Amino acid sequence: MTLKVRFQLSSMMLLQYFVWGCWYVTMGTYLVVNLKFTGDQVGQAYGTFAIAAMISPFFVGMIADKYFSTERLLGSLHLIGAVLLFAISQVESFWSFYILLLVYTLCYTPTIALSNSLSFSQLKDPGAEFPGIRVLGTIGWIIAGLIIGFLGIEDKATFFTIASAISAVLGVYCFTMPHVPPKKDKEKKTFAQILGLDALKLFKEKDFAIMIISSVLICIPLMFYYSLTNLFLNESGMTNAAGKMTMGQMSEIIFMLVMPFFFKRLGVKKMILFGMFAWIVRYLLFAFGNNEALVMMFYLGIILHGICYDFFFVTGQIFVDKRAPENLRSSAQGLITFATYGLGFYIGSISSGKILDIYAFKDNLHNWEMIWLVPALFSVLVLIFFAIFFKDKVKA
Repeated sequence: MTLKVRFQLSSMMLLQYFVWGCWYVTMGTYLVVNLKFTGDQVGQAYGTFAIAAMISPFFVGMIADKYFSTERLLGSLHLIGAVLLFAISQVESFWSFYILLLVYTLCYTPTIALSNSLSFSQLKDPGAEFPGIRVLGTIGWIIAGLIIGFLGIEDKATFFTIASAISAVLGVYCFTMPHVPPKKDKEKKTFAQILGLDALKLFKEKDFAIMIISSVLICIPLMFYYSLTNLFLNESGMTNAAGKMTMGQMSEIIFMLVMPFFFKRLGVKKMILFGMFAWIVRYLLFAFGNNEALVMMFYLGIILHGICYDFFFVTGQIFVDKRAPENLRSSAQGLITFATYGLGFYIGSISSGKILDIYAFKDNLHNWEMIWLVPALFSVLVLIFFAIFFKDKVKA
C-alpha cells in the first residue's frame, strides 16, 4: 500500500465517522429540548438506524457489489445523504423528521460496509493494515464530539447542517478514491446467505446460541447509553457534554490495544462477563452520581465505554469467527451483526424511549436515577443468564 492510498483510506474513514458522530450522540437532546418530542418519539427516531442496519446487508450483498463500482456508489450515497441531512435540519414535525431520518439511515448504513470493502480491496494484509486505517474513524467521531460540544450546539439543528456539509465533501472525495469494479461472483448469494440466516444451523451448538441470544439482549440496555446519555448530562448541568462523552471513544481505543493481553489470560467467557459487569457499574454510576461533588462518577461511567464495548462486542465477534466453520464464517458474522445492530438496537431504542416517558416530569425534566436503574437491572439479568448457560468449551 502506497502512502497516497493510505492517506486516502484514512481520510475517508475519518470523514465517514465524523458525519455519524456529528448527529448520533446529541440527537436525543435536540429532539427533547428543541423540538419537544416525547421519549417514545426519540426512541423511534433512534430505531431508524436499527431498521436500516437490518436492510443494508441485503442492499450491499445483492445489489451494490454486483452492479456498481464501490467508490462511485459510496460517493453517491453520501451526496444524497448530504441533501437529506440538510432537510432534516429544517423540519420540526415528528413524521417529517422520522421519514427523512429513516431514508437517510437507509443511505448511510450501507456506506459502513462499503468503506470497509473499499479499504480491504487496497490492502495486502488486511489483518495487519486495516486497524491502523479504521482507527481514524474513531478519531473522526471524537473530533465531531469535541467540535459540537465546544460550539455548544447540542440542542440545535446546527450539528445536522455541519454533518450535511461534511457528507457533501466526503461524497465528492469518494469519487477520487481507487477504483473498485463491481464483483462478478459465479455463485449468486441468496437473501438468507446475505443476512447470515444460513448460519442458523450453528444454533445446534448451545454456546453459539447463547452468544447470539445474549448479544441481542445486552444491546437493549446499550441503546439507553447511546440515545439518552447526552440528554442526561445536559439536564444534570454538565457543560460541553458532547465533548466529554468522547472520553468513551478514547477509552475504546486504549482497551482495544490491551485486549490481546486480557484475552489470553481470561478467555471468552470471563472477558464477556467482565464487559457486562462494566455496563452494570456504568449505569449505577449514572444513577447515583451528580454534577457536583460526585461528578467523577459521571466521568467514570463514560470512560467505561471502552470496556463495555470492546470486551463484549469484539470478543463476541472473535468467538463467532472461531466457532463457525470456514464456509459459514461470513454468514455467522452477518448474523451477529443483524442480531446486535439490527434487532437488539431496535428493541433497545424503543424501550429507552418508553422508559424516558414513564419517568418524565411536567417541566420536561426526568427522574434519571430510576431511568438508569432499568438498564442496570436488565444487564444484571443478562449477565446471570450468560454466566449460567455459556460454558466456553473453546479456550483462548
